[in-house]
Amino acid sequence: MLAIVKKPHIELSISGKNAMELVNWIQRKYDIQILPSTPDDQSTPIESTTYWNDMQRNRAGNLLAGARLKAELSQKELADKVGIRQNMVSEYEHGRRRITREMAQRVGKVLGVNLAAMIET
Repeated sequence: MLAIVKKPHIELSISGKNAMELVNWIQRKYDIQILPSTPDDQSTPIESTTYWNDMQRNRAGNLLAGARLKAELSQKELADKVGIRQNMVSEYEHGRRRITREMAQRVGKVLGVNLAAMIET
């Protein structure tokens, strides 16, 4: 079963012999919502979804966009810090331009992440 504590937001996946005992103990302190279990025959592996395929197709761009958003920078702000045009950042993020290892290192330095190690170049 999946139990969600609303505040503070916590998601727990619980199974086993004493799962309900643990849920009852948590309910004494927090307001929780229990989601019904999905039978395995109704589950779909994420790797077989269109979403997964789309995300993998532009893995480097998605990682770049995520790191940029985490750093709370706009494409323009990132471009200015790296010394490139904003449209290049957009093209990297949307998979219209391949990011080189050198550029990944430059961008990663600005974002404080090892972007080059996370992407395939």
